[in-house]
Amino acid sequence: MRAALAPLLLAGLFCAPAAPAHEMRPALLEIREESDGTIRVLWKVPSRGDRVLALRPVFPEAWAQIAAPSAGAVSGAWLERSSWRNAADGLVGQRLRIEGLSSLMTDVLVRVELANGIAHSAILRPSEPELRIPAVASKKEVALSYWRMGLVHILEGIDHLLFVLALLLIVSGFWKLLQTVTAFTLAHSLSLALATLGILHVPPAPTEAVISLSIVFLAAELLRKQRGETGLTERRPWLVALAFGLFHGLGFAGALSEVGVPAHEVPLALLMFNVGVETGQLLFVAVVVAALAALRWLPLSFPPQTAQLAPYGIGALAAFWTIERLVSAFAAGA
Repeated sequence: MRAALAPLLLAGLFCAPAAPAHEMRPALLEIREESDGTIRVLWKVPSRGDRVLALRPVFPEAWAQIAAPSAGAVSGAWLERSSWRNAADGLVGQRLRIEGLSSLMTDVLVRVELANGIAHSAILRPSEPELRIPAVASKKEVALSYWRMGLVHILEGIDHLLFVLALLLIVSGFWKLLQTVTAFTLAHSLSLALATLGILHVPPAPTEAVISLSIVFLAAELLRKQRGETGLTERRPWLVALAFGLFHGLGFAGALSEVGVPAHEVPLALLMFNVGVETGQLLFVAVVVAALAALRWLPLSFPPQTAQLAPYGIGALAAFWTIERLVSAFAAGA
C-alpha cells in the first residue's frame, strides 16, 4: 500500500510549478553609495548558455547614469557594472523594482550599502518585486528573508524531495525513520555550513550529478525491496542518508554561493537559511507520512503492477537529470 501511493505523490510533484529538476539560482543586485554621492551598481542575473533570465532592475527617476555600463558573461550568469549619480538627498526612502520578477519563479537578493556604512539586505520575490530602502537595517527582516529563501528552495527542489520520498518509501518504523531524517539533516547542514564558509569547495556540476545519482540509487533500492530483497538502504538507512546528505547540502549551498553572503551576515544567513530548509523538509515528511497513514484506512485496492510505477518513475526521471547535468557539465568545459 505504501508503494501504491507513490505514483500519486509523484504526480503531485510533477504538477508543481518547479517540476523540472530544481536549480534555484537567485539574481543579485548590489548597490554601494559612495561619500561623493556616486552610486556603484552590480547586477548579476543567472543564465544558461546564451539564455539570460528576463529580469531588469528599475532605478529611481532621480538617478542618472554616468557612463555606459560594462557587461559580460561569467560562469552561469550575466554580470553588469554601472555608475550613477543621485539627484536626491541620499538613498533612504527611494524605491527599487525588478521588472519581470513577477512572472518568474526565482528570487533577487538586494544588498544596499549607504554612504554612512549602514548596510541593508533583502530578498525580492515574484509577490514582492519592490524594495523601499530603509534608514535602519532590520535583523528581523534579514532573518525572515533567508528563512523564506531556504523554505522555498527545498519546497521547489523536486530532486531533493524525490530523494526524501524514496527514503520514506523504503524505511519502515518510526525510530528508523527518525534516525534517517536526523542523519540527512546533520549531513546536509554540515556541508552547507562548510561550503558557505568557504572551507569546502566542490564544483556544482558534479555535485548536481551525484544528487541525481543518489535518487537513481534509491529507486533501485526501492525496487529491490519490492522484490523481497534487503538492500543497504533498508539495513542502514541512516548511513545512506548521511553519505548522500553531504552532497545535497552542497546543492543547498549553491543558492547562497550564487549571490554571495555579506561577511557580517554569514552566521545569521546560514542559520536561517538552514532553518528554512529544515522547515520545508519536515513539512514534506509530515505530508507524506500522513498520506501513507490515511491510505491504510481507505478501502482502496490497487493492481500489483501499480507499486512498480514508483521505483521506475523515480529512477527514470533521476537518470534523465543525471544525463542532462553531465552533458551540461561537459559542454561548459568544452
